[in-house]
Amino acid sequence: MSFESGLKTIVVATDLGDRSGAALEYARKLASAYGARIVLAHGIDPMDYAAVQSVPGRVRSNLSEQARAVLEQMTADLIRDGIHSHSEVRQGEVTQMLLDVTRQYKADLIVIGTEGKRGAGPVVVGSVAEQLVRKAPCAVMAVAADWNAGQFRPTPGGPILLAMERNEATKAAVAAAMSLAETFQRTLLVLHARTAAEASSFLNPSATNLEDCGIHARGNCPVRCIVKDGKPTDVVAAAIELYHPSVLVVGVKRTSQTPGPHGTAFTLLARSHVPVICVPPDTVADAAAQETSAPVAVSEY
Repeated sequence: MSFESGLKTIVVATDLGDRSGAALEYARKLASAYGARIVLAHGIDPMDYAAVQSVPGRVRSNLSEQARAVLEQMTADLIRDGIHSHSEVRQGEVTQMLLDVTRQYKADLIVIGTEGKRGAGPVVVGSVAEQLVRKAPCAVMAVAADWNAGQFRPTPGGPILLAMERNEATKAAVAAAMSLAETFQRTLLVLHARTAAEASSFLNPSATNLEDCGIHARGNCPVRCIVKDGKPTDVVAAAIELYHPSVLVVGVKRTSQTPGPHGTAFTLLARSHVPVICVPPDTVADAAAQETSAPVAVSEY
């Protein structure tokens, strides 16, 4: 369940509305490039209704049938484009539904749309995408709804931006970023936010990072390492404005040494208009394969 072995199954969370449109387009591009199948997942959450006991079973059934009809049309469109597709409509809490579908199909990636306008936004992200980043056994890609429109339209051929930080997710994040850069023949930008201690010692961690992490140019995938001083979230935000990447890749730790519920990865998820792929450590995917799924927390990167 990783980019390293190639994407085989992508779960796309769809609300059947505008918010998930951009997410589906990115999933379509990834599926076409990797030869992956798409599983369209839609959840009907009883909590969206005041009291599920007061909603007649006939109404709940009609909601499911209406969603299924729309998803079948979306599936047919994907199949016409040569993308193997399947759909799932389930009742229940949306985050848990997506996790269940992901595990059932052994998905390599979950793609979810966010509201956009000011980046993903902490309120919007906090409801579903944040929980997926915390708990999913695979990478999670969040795509702001307005990313493909207006001033936020990506530059054609934009690079892949990897926010580099040394932790247990580094290997998986590097593999994901390099796979994307190779597959789409894009430049790989490796960005390191230098700490105050490194700056005062005049240390440049770029060469060591690239060598130790096995990052090197391959074919039509040049590599460029960028080192900037400052807070990681600010450094990454500035790099996005300057280089207009097509996607941001971030490795996500699953243990926290810092106070508070949100770490750097979540902050980037909330601030960025650029699609963000949050990659967990390989050990998370390995544990998921053995059906262990204890809740975990996001911390710095």
